[in-house]
Amino acid sequence: LVQFRGNVVLLNIWATWCTPCREEMPTLDRLQVKLGGPDFEVVALSIDQQGAAVARDFFKQIGIQALKLYVDSSAQAATKLGTFGLPTTLLIDREGREIGRHTGPAVWDAPEMVELLRRRIADGSTR
Repeated sequence: LVQFRGNVVLLNIWATWCTPCREEMPTLDRLQVKLGGPDFEVVALSIDQQGAAVARDFFKQIGIQALKLYVDSSAQAATKLGTFGLPTTLLIDREGREIGRHTGPAVWDAPEMVELLRRRIADGSTR
């Protein structure tokens, strides 16, 4: 996450075998299209032990275009972040601090979610 310092980040921990993860991934892709840029990034981190190939194939299958592929096949990030289920999504402020967490699927490109995230981006995303 150090490379994203200065940006607001929506970090989504997911896996291809997780049905709710598969269902919400297109909403994360659309969110990246709507808000992604110099101040905000959706980081979808796969914890598939099979590595990048399986995640890349999944992105192709469902038409993911805006998200970059990030993979932690060791799943150490999920453990270090204290995730207790998938998907888990963290909102991280410009200084790298967690300011929000959601476990379970969500519709990330819903109008109310986009507006909430726009406010966080605009206000510097501090608590």
